[in-house]
Amino acid sequence: MGRGDVRNIVLVISITGSFLTAFLGSSVNVALPLIGKDLSADTVMLTWINTSYLLATTIFLIPFGRLSDIYGRKKIYLYGILVFTISSLLCGLSNSYIFLILTRVLQGIGAGMLFATSTALLTSVFPVGERGKALGLSVTAVYIGLSAGPFLGGILTRCLGWRSIFFFSVSIGVITLLLILLRLKEEWIEAKGEKFNLPESILYSATLAGVIYGFTRLPSITGLFLILLGIIGFLIFLVVESRREDPILDIKLFTNNRVFTLSNFSALISYSATSAIAYLLSLYLQYIKGLDPQNTGIILVFQPVMQAIFSPIAGRLSDKFQPGLVASLGMFFTTLGLFLLRFIDANTSILFIIICSVILGFGFGLFSSPNTNAIMSSVDKKFYGIASAMVSTMRMFGQTLSMGVVTIVFTVVIGNVHFQPGYYPLLIRSMKLIFTIFSILCFIGIFTSLGRGRLERD
Repeated sequence: MGRGDVRNIVLVISITGSFLTAFLGSSVNVALPLIGKDLSADTVMLTWINTSYLLATTIFLIPFGRLSDIYGRKKIYLYGILVFTISSLLCGLSNSYIFLILTRVLQGIGAGMLFATSTALLTSVFPVGERGKALGLSVTAVYIGLSAGPFLGGILTRCLGWRSIFFFSVSIGVITLLLILLRLKEEWIEAKGEKFNLPESILYSATLAGVIYGFTRLPSITGLFLILLGIIGFLIFLVVESRREDPILDIKLFTNNRVFTLSNFSALISYSATSAIAYLLSLYLQYIKGLDPQNTGIILVFQPVMQAIFSPIAGRLSDKFQPGLVASLGMFFTTLGLFLLRFIDANTSILFIIICSVILGFGFGLFSSPNTNAIMSSVDKKFYGIASAMVSTMRMFGQTLSMGVVTIVFTVVIGNVHFQPGYYPLLIRSMKLIFTIFSILCFIGIFTSLGRGRLERD
């Protein structure tokens, strides 16, 4: 098999996996009100249907990234597809919100394996000068999934029930699994023979879980204690890793690589400020505006469509120009869209929501693939798995923090109640506060993105 054929197959596999994970995430957002009704889940439990998935994904990313560098990126990706597909089937068979949350955790583990290796596989087969374009296409697949999720998920939920969303994902997972087994024979192992430190991996995952879970429990004392405990554990992890010859996470990637460090931090800010938008607007459109899931999905599709259109364009631009500049421009438009959404109220027109979604989609489409290109192009081949995992860690940690902010604000402003008309003014008040917080975060992100400096290409 020629090099071009391998590149095409890896690209197809990456695109398929990216679509799958994105579709499932966005379609579940649309179905949450019906899931809550069917499984008798309150507002806090509804957020945990997403948060549990994001938490599980995040804490396993770095360990799986390291494992992929040592034992093979294709192998870890293959196992990830298998776990993700089986767990999707179990999610569809759930008869209680507890079981659904547990199967979403398993689904998150599978997603962690996929996210830790997908970008590394693309970077392994596409050289500098073509990498941005490939990454842009992969990101486009994500946004096509996000676009199809609300629309198709709304139709599936309305016609066949929310369980059909998970069963649809099973079919895509099986196709991807067969494609890997039948068509991709090559393997990429850049750190073969190096040691995988299980104790440090457990310490990393435990401390990160403590911080993330603690954040969702704020403002309680328990939440503050877990965050403090997690931070202490993470500091211990950093000290231990700095003394290892074969660390799980090489600290020098951050201390000696400004582009890598600030690009990752910018990604964290961006995802923290944007990931909960679809969830919030889904609640707003269905509860405040009284729209059904299908029409809600049609409106929510505008943002990911814009992201899908502009991501490959931004990817190609990042091959020709400094990716940091393109990404910073995207962060500016994202900030603008979030700032406009903070003025939302019960009388806000649907057209205003669509305009804000278009601006947000344009901004994030300009940011994502150039930022990823900057991260992956700033490290040696030996670290592609870790760098890919770090990209996804920032994304998933940011998504978790984003939903954590929503959970905290909802708990403080609304309380642990089922949404009813009497609570709708509190819902709007909560959304205004959340969008204000997100706007401030993204404004800071403009400067972290600009501050990364110039990427030196090989």
